[in-house]
Amino acid sequence: MNDVLGAVRAHLGDHFAQRGVTAEPESASVTFLGADRIDVLRFAAPGNLDNVFDSVAAQYVSLGCSRNPMVDPAEMVADPVQGPRAELVVALRGPSPTGLSRSLAVVAAAPAVEGLILAPDALIDLEMPLWERAPFSAFLLGRSDIADVPLPEPLSPVMVLAAVPITATEAAWVRLKGAEAMREAWVQDGVDVTDPRRRAASPT
Repeated sequence: MNDVLGAVRAHLGDHFAQRGVTAEPESASVTFLGADRIDVLRFAAPGNLDNVFDSVAAQYVSLGCSRNPMVDPAEMVADPVQGPRAELVVALRGPSPTGLSRSLAVVAAAPAVEGLILAPDALIDLEMPLWERAPFSAFLLGRSDIADVPLPEPLSPVMVLAAVPITATEAAWVRLKGAEAMREAWVQDGVDVTDPRRRAASPT
């Protein structure tokens, strides 16, 4: 684990400890051909067990995306030091879904594998269920409640972006109206985006 990932891991530990989650997170590792390993850490309050549908969402956080800065593949010369860095967090209630860690790792590895730059309001469509029998096939990225991870100069801080699972219908709405309109529709419809069994919003 390089110094950046060590700083991110420590920052996450502090963030969740302040919210009463002091146990070491469960960890899953995913490796893709030609890319470095991506870990997915699961932070959950003591009452959030895999055999109950708890009212407190577990947090699944990628660790590995921020290893290197994200660069535009169109750039002739990539800066190996400066540039935006990011990790992702998914908040979800209930048991750990089979396949979620891999889907989250796919997105976290995309900057290194595909030259994708992850940023707030980005729509990342995997065009397949995000976990077994999930009605969701895409993630809508936004700001999370985890503060940016400061790094020594000249490195840019690491953004921890919320990745909200969304349906194909909602993804189409985002393309048509934008990310903020989708979030407003969730509020108007009373949609709990941490509920893995939720219905899709029906904006007009």
